[in-house]
This record gives sequence, C-alpha cells and structure tokens, in this order.
Amino acid sequence: MQDVASLIEKFGQRYSEILGINLKEGDEKEIFKWFLASILFGAPINETSVIKTYKCFEKHGILTPKSIIETGWQGLVDILDEGGYTRYDFKTSDKLLEVMGNLITNYEGNLNLLHDQASSSSDLEKRLKELGKGIGNVTVSIFLRELRGIWEKADAKPTPLVILAAKNLGIIREESPEKALEELKSFWRKNKVAGKTFVNFETALLRLGKDLRRKERYKKMRS
Repeated sequence: MQDVASLIEKFGQRYSEILGINLKEGDEKEIFKWFLASILFGAPINETSVIKTYKCFEKHGILTPKSIIETGWQGLVDILDEGGYTRYDFKTSDKLLEVMGNLITNYEGNLNLLHDQASSSSDLEKRLKELGKGIGNVTVSIFLRELRGIWEKADAKPTPLVILAAKNLGIIREESPEKALEELKSFWRKNKVAGKTFVNFETALLRLGKDLRRKERYKKMRS
C-alpha cells in the first residue's frame, strides 16, 4: 500500500486552504464561504472550474447569503458563467437562491446557529439538506469534512470516491458509509502522520478516488 505520509503530501491539501478560507477559528463568515464553495464542489464538475468560479464570487464580493440573494438569478448565472460553470449555471442559481433564502429565514443567515440548534451529527446533516433540494449527501459530506474538529457535531460519512480509494488501497473492506467511516478512523489512529489531521487523510483519498474514477472511465471508453 502507498505510504500514508506520501499520499497526504501529494493529495492531502484542504480545499479551503487552496481557496484562502480560514476555518480554524470557526468564524461565521469563513464558514459561510466554505459552504458556498462546497455547493459548487457538489456538482460533477472539475476542480479547476469550481476554484475559478469561487474566485469570481470572491472578486465580485458575493460572499454572504444576503449578497447572493441581492445579486439575483441572472447575476448569479453571469458569475457562474464567468467561472466556467456553464453546464450547471441555471440549476445552481436556483439552488443558491433557495438555500440562502431558507438559511436567512430559519437561521438568521448563520451556519453556526444551524450547528448549535442541531441535536446530533445526523440532525446537523438533516438540517443542512433541508436548506434546499440541491443540498444532498455529497455536498454535505464535502462541507462537513473540513469542519471536523471545528464543529463538534461535524462527522460526515465518506463519499463514494473516498470509499473507492480506500478500498483500492486495502484500507477498508466495508462499502457502507457508516462502517467505512469507522474503519477509516481506526486506520488513521494507527497510522497518523505528524502535523496532519484526519481531514488531510480523507481529502487525499477523495482526490485519489477522482483519479481512479477518471482512469476507469478512460478504460471503458478504450474498450
């Protein structure tokens, strides 16, 4: 199996760090920025386009629930198109407006308040999904993965791509997300890398999973 330290060195940088989002202090504004980015990452679109699109939101100063709503549907489509998010621009504009409206109405636009009102990890995930029909398991997992250790109730199950990579490396045997998470945690406890966290490990598996999926698709196209 690939050395864990090498795996993390190659693939483990947090997406929030790449985007210049500082989650360490649990600041409401920074957490919201990561939530917006997680919604963008939740679509089946390449990382480069997502990062570019997030940077367009940043450039235009559209980084709060209120500013997203004030930008309006067409304004959001324009920003998404500017970032190269063209395949999902209409659908994502609809999603953003619905989610931000519900976040403001139900939680005063504050994701920390949503977390505090959640009774458990599963209730936290449920509340996030209830913000809008476009918030599914993948988006929730992306968002909560980087909030482990920051939000007490952030303990999202791994995505299919993380499970694919972990199985490929022989780290886990189970495919059910709940059991896979326990196996991953157990493996990390025994194979920790100094200065790194479980989040770095899970992020590295996610990127490796993307590589594996890409190779699988290429093989099918060639056969």
